[in-house]
Amino acid sequence: MKNQGSILLLTLLLCAPLAQAAGTQSHAKIREVALAYAQQQVQTLPGKVSIQIGDIDPRTVLRACAAPEAFRPDGSKQIGKTSIGVRCNEKPGWSIYLQATIRVSASLLVANRPLSQNTVLNANDFSLQSGELGQPGLLTDPDQAVGKTLKFGIGAGQVLREDMLRAPFVVTQGHATQVKVRNAGFSIRAEGQSLNNGAEGQRVQVRMASGRVISGTAVADGSVEVRP
Repeated sequence: MKNQGSILLLTLLLCAPLAQAAGTQSHAKIREVALAYAQQQVQTLPGKVSIQIGDIDPRTVLRACAAPEAFRPDGSKQIGKTSIGVRCNEKPGWSIYLQATIRVSASLLVANRPLSQNTVLNANDFSLQSGELGQPGLLTDPDQAVGKTLKFGIGAGQVLREDMLRAPFVVTQGHATQVKVRNAGFSIRAEGQSLNNGAEGQRVQVRMASGRVISGTAVADGSVEVRP
């Protein structure tokens, strides 16, 4: 009996660490969830993506969770040095933040020469060069730039960003503008003077011959469409 008791005690002592380990969350699983989330977040970005998820302090002990989920903490970036949160929504819950580095290498649009404000870009104004997407809005496709107008001048070698460009104006301030009033069953045309510039789809104000100011939408042919 004494031997049996000793064997039972020894068995309990040996199994205790296993039982404790089974009740704690695997760090590998947390990093796996964070990596999958990061991959999903950047899957629509162009180019080659490299993701590194930082290690978790081995002293960190968390209760086992059946379905840990990842999230982006407030203020964290999509690319570059950032952080990814993983939490457990079961009670008692927990959350942990992992450091991550997400790099995206892509072909970027770079100005071939100095370009002045209001330049309407064509394919000869820029070339594609390999680089890293270090900030949002960098252009990677020529179709994103051709036909667009520079809001301000840029230097040779400068990478083009979305916020540097605007769609070309189809309606110009101070110029005569055709106004089309459309309604079910009828259409009226008249001429007025545009009070502001407008790209296709933008709102434009037009002063009519009577002095009345009306608002409409700029369309591709340079007219302004008004729908009562």
